[in-house]
Amino acid sequence: MISATRLEAAAAAVTVLSNRPQVTDWALRYFGPWWNATSVDAADVCADAVVIADVDPDGYEAITRLVDDGRPVDTVDYAKHELLVAQDGELIVATSPSEGIAYRSTPSSGRLVLAGTDVQPLALAAARIAREAIRGQLLRDGWAVLHSSAVVRPEDGAGLLTFGGKGAGKTTTALLLASHGWQLLANDRVLVRPTGERDVEVVPWPSAAALGLGLMHSLGWDVLAQKHLRTGGSFHPTQHESVTEALLAGDHTPLWENAKRERKVQVFPDQFPDLFGVPLATGGRAAGLLFPQVETDAAPDVIDGARTLGEDDFMSGATEDRYPDVFRQAQGVDGGGRESARTEVAARLAELPHHAVRLSHDIPASAAVLCKVADAI
Repeated sequence: MISATRLEAAAAAVTVLSNRPQVTDWALRYFGPWWNATSVDAADVCADAVVIADVDPDGYEAITRLVDDGRPVDTVDYAKHELLVAQDGELIVATSPSEGIAYRSTPSSGRLVLAGTDVQPLALAAARIAREAIRGQLLRDGWAVLHSSAVVRPEDGAGLLTFGGKGAGKTTTALLLASHGWQLLANDRVLVRPTGERDVEVVPWPSAAALGLGLMHSLGWDVLAQKHLRTGGSFHPTQHESVTEALLAGDHTPLWENAKRERKVQVFPDQFPDLFGVPLATGGRAAGLLFPQVETDAAPDVIDGARTLGEDDFMSGATEDRYPDVFRQAQGVDGGGRESARTEVAARLAELPHHAVRLSHDIPASAAVLCKVADAI
């Protein structure tokens, strides 16, 4: 029996179909309310963009043979796996041997077929491809991608976008505001588009959120996470086992991989409202920009700062993509959006209020400062 999940964001839509309900259930959970994910009757599917992801070992072998039948093959790093890609006219075929997944794409039709040997990696791959299908449609429709967290005020849809480099406090800012009356729109990136004469429309970019053990403890969420795990719950499967062990042990000491990359809790989007009581937003309009910096022992406050948007605040296909557009879902548009869209978004955001704030590990004091700034916008 074929099951189906439909995703919608702004004017973009894609439907995931599969012979295994685990695949479509994964898309339903992963995208949830952020991209209006709903179960639909597979017999009624007529969307232009369709991702068909079946557990089909024979299909996997057949597509893999197409890759290996003499066409020139490119080797691409895709989602941390080696992907072998070949093309014959418009037909694009690819295989990921380590995952046991093969792909067949015809970009003009919006139809992409995945054949896998195991249901879990297939479910993850289908969600990635579906998300790229939505992004491709939005990029072609004039949207761009910002490296920003975001929250939305439910009363009027006003959105606050938070910018900064790694460790600046983007996630902390968003979660503190979302714990004090705002809705969480995004943890790390957003899709934006100029609309009307002056506005910038904002929609989420769904993904698992990476939260450090220290931040979880400061928010008081480590106790909730520990209870969740002890009662048989889990977090995103990309979470490292050592992080799960630390949560169970009540240890919030940061864990480092190769002394460079912190291992973090990987939170599903639906776990924000269901587990931590943080409401999600599906869209909004930009109303202000925040530029936080974290100083552990300093008093939280609004500070002087001349920070404005820079090139690093915009995502691009060259700088942020673990998922290069090998299947041409964006049809040649850069992964961060057209230059014209980025330029117009930057000009409109430059006209909005900008606030630099200093945060610390004093969570109540940091939240108070952020709420004071947010309430004035």
